[in-house]
Amino acid sequence: MLTRIRPPDEPVAADEPANEKPRGRRIAARVLTVLACLLVLFALLVPDQLSGFTVWAFLRIPVEALVVAGLALLLPARPRRIVAAVLGAGLGVVLIVKLADIGFFVAFDRPFNLVFDWSFLPSAVGLVEDTAGKAGAIAAVIGVCLLILALVAGMAFAAVRLTRVVAGRRTTTARTIAVLGLVWIVCAVFGLQAGQGQPIAARTAASLAYHEMRQVTADLRDRQAFAQEVSTDAFSGIPPQQLLTALRGKDVLLTFVESYGRVAVQDSDIAPGVDAVLDSGTQALRAAGFDSRSAFLTSSTTGGGSWFAHSTLESGTWVNNQQRYNDLVSGDRLTLAKAFGNAGWRTAADDPANTRDWPEGKFYGYQQVYDDRNVGYRGPNFSYATMPDQYTMKAFQQAELAKPGHPPVMAEIDLVSSHWPWAPLPRMVGWDQVGDGSVYDPMPAQGKQLTDVWSDPAKVRAAYGDSIQYSLNTLISYVQHYGNDNTVLVFLGDHQPNTAVTGSEGASRDVPITIVARDPAVLDRISGWGWQEGLRPNPQAPVWPMSAFRDRFLTAFSDIP
Repeated sequence: MLTRIRPPDEPVAADEPANEKPRGRRIAARVLTVLACLLVLFALLVPDQLSGFTVWAFLRIPVEALVVAGLALLLPARPRRIVAAVLGAGLGVVLIVKLADIGFFVAFDRPFNLVFDWSFLPSAVGLVEDTAGKAGAIAAVIGVCLLILALVAGMAFAAVRLTRVVAGRRTTTARTIAVLGLVWIVCAVFGLQAGQGQPIAARTAASLAYHEMRQVTADLRDRQAFAQEVSTDAFSGIPPQQLLTALRGKDVLLTFVESYGRVAVQDSDIAPGVDAVLDSGTQALRAAGFDSRSAFLTSSTTGGGSWFAHSTLESGTWVNNQQRYNDLVSGDRLTLAKAFGNAGWRTAADDPANTRDWPEGKFYGYQQVYDDRNVGYRGPNFSYATMPDQYTMKAFQQAELAKPGHPPVMAEIDLVSSHWPWAPLPRMVGWDQVGDGSVYDPMPAQGKQLTDVWSDPAKVRAAYGDSIQYSLNTLISYVQHYGNDNTVLVFLGDHQPNTAVTGSEGASRDVPITIVARDPAVLDRISGWGWQEGLRPNPQAPVWPMSAFRDRFLTAFSDIP
């Protein structure tokens, strides 16, 4: 007599005796099933922003779970396993995207972009390397890769296990699907919510996948629109001799202060300290014969992606993603640096955070590029910052502006002491003490440490404020010591800091901008802008898109019919 061997995943009929498993194995199997269920539900229901993490978010009914459970009842064993494994792996990918969204909302106040945001990977690895060393960066990359593989494989395993379980309990599963399906339909039709705006009828995974596909399609279409924006340039045909005539003979320093946003000067517990620096700096510069005007620009990025802001300001186009940036720097759009260079200035860029070649410098029109490797710094790093801002300004002064009879210089200088994570920070020293930077050797150990600062949100905000004060004090002191009748300093923020400082998603993207000059004719040229006197813009100051600055600046300081 032949005995039929039942496949291991085939459900046991009601009238068929089951092989009893040891008690320990039965308990372990049940625990594994519960964990699989929790993992799948977590992936389906977890919000893509930290602000959405509430109890109500996990008390919703995911329609995807009901659909897959229904498929498990209809499909034979082998197709069921294949479908479950594929859908489970896909859900693992969705969970990874959600986790990436959470991180991007915290850092950049926007979701992760599947097309463009891979460009942040080298920068992220670099940040980890700066704070934890090369070994720490390698370990972090390996850990992230293993986590991704574990999530995809684990979700596939969980889906296969759960579909096998529900297929073995057909009657119970069918009744559950019918009841929850009816509840879901009623809740969806009437828009019922569990609390805090959370709909009971959840469509999280499917909605996210649909949104991502639509976003990818929109991003690909955006390329043509941006090409049209870049090709439209009212200044492309202006003869160089007509450009920037009102600044002839001036040294123009376009200086970005990392993460210097509106939150630093208004409506925050950080603002009083920063405002005091700006107000005292206004008085000190006036005593030295300098005047200033300030306003706000709305940056094309927030929390990070400084190169988007730099290219937006320089090119007069709106650069808010990597595709736009790549397309821009591969073209020949007129930048501020090119305009100055064409008009006879020596042009230079100084980015102390750069540790490798920067080919984009040719697009911008810089004749000289300074970075971490060629400014003679022999001091310590300060987390992300390879050198203090004061050293950056002193080294540039010596390399370019201290030379007798030097041609007029236009430079973009990037100050990075106020870059995340804002600890430890350098201190100001006498300008004659800066030297090769070895004077800063003891300061990292003497300053606030990462472990202390990042243990408390209030300390994070305070450390950010301290870093902005240091950068601003550097600029004010620099103008006092080295400024002259031909100095024109334009300083601004590149973007707001991340949500650890701004405190909420959806915060303003405005950054302060200030022009400082001793020659009154310079500020007279912008009298029609409505900018406010002093280094500190108040809430009523004008706000322009950052992309508008190039055209208005060229118009104000050029002789254009």
